[in-house]
Amino acid sequence: MPPYDLDHRLVVGVSSSALFDLSDSQRVFDEQGIDAYRAYQDEHLDRTLRPGVAFEFVQRLLSLNDLSPSAQDPLVEVFVLSKNDPTTGLRVMSSVAAHGLPISRSIFTQGVAPYAYIPALNISLFLSGDARDVRTATLLGHPAGQVLGSAAVGHLAAAGPTAERTPGVPLAPGGAQPAPDDAADAELRVAFDFDGVLADDSAERIFQSDGLEQFHRYESARKVTEHHAGPILPFLRALSTIQRREEERAVEDPTYRPRVRVSIVTARSAPSHERAVNTLRSWGVTVNDAFFMGGADKGRVLRVLRPHIFFDDQRGHLDPVAREVASVLVPYGVTNEVAVALDDAPVLAT
Repeated sequence: MPPYDLDHRLVVGVSSSALFDLSDSQRVFDEQGIDAYRAYQDEHLDRTLRPGVAFEFVQRLLSLNDLSPSAQDPLVEVFVLSKNDPTTGLRVMSSVAAHGLPISRSIFTQGVAPYAYIPALNISLFLSGDARDVRTATLLGHPAGQVLGSAAVGHLAAAGPTAERTPGVPLAPGGAQPAPDDAADAELRVAFDFDGVLADDSAERIFQSDGLEQFHRYESARKVTEHHAGPILPFLRALSTIQRREEERAVEDPTYRPRVRVSIVTARSAPSHERAVNTLRSWGVTVNDAFFMGGADKGRVLRVLRPHIFFDDQRGHLDPVAREVASVLVPYGVTNEVAVALDDAPVLAT
């Protein structure tokens, strides 16, 4: 039998700290050490871990495998990448099974960050709660993001503005449907900042050093010049292949409604929006919505859009919405060169 091919799939690596709420386990590790942590996981092996920040994103991403004609040839593959050892990792994989997640592949590297395996596994996105691991992975050129907090558990999110509505159910403030009806919403909504996330930080550096007026002049003069790729572009490109498969399905079946919806939520505005749009077109990726906020609060849009995951390179854009929207920090570029000292960041055991 030939090896299982990873090169033509969308592959995501997710740490156990991103997939599940490990706050109780982490407290044991922080206060009592590794031996107590191992004992705690053994004692709680039969207790299923609660969903974490990235859970619903992963769950909905995996649901897109029904677009493949064969269950043995999925479009999406997810690896659990964990700093647990194989023994303490038993509870993680037991929880994966208990939640019905179709994840069978995992890597446990006791106490060692697993980001070295990102290229080997063709991973286009690595998610972790560990700030150090994500920062190092990003510095090495890997597509990585740090999930923030534990309050924005995906299954509590309300349906987005483009989702199917349940007849007779009133909308909540902001246009979102109450959370219990979100099961009827099959969409996967993914939102990205542009500069420092999908594109590199070259334009952002102009803004930081020379101000907004010079930034607009710089971008206008280069409106047909493609931006260099940023750290998370590999994931958007891989996601776009699934969007194309959805377009094919819609042609085959006129009743099929595409589920993947990609949005750009950026502080850019006219006239700098033009280069961003032209760049997205030249990359050949599909973007459904673009919000050029011009410095207005992104949270006003995100609370209505309700993405299942949002990527930004600035904590100032993420922290205000992290309790409501699954938020991912991309620690890349000029806005992260003067960052909070890593000694002040939480250290996760997983």
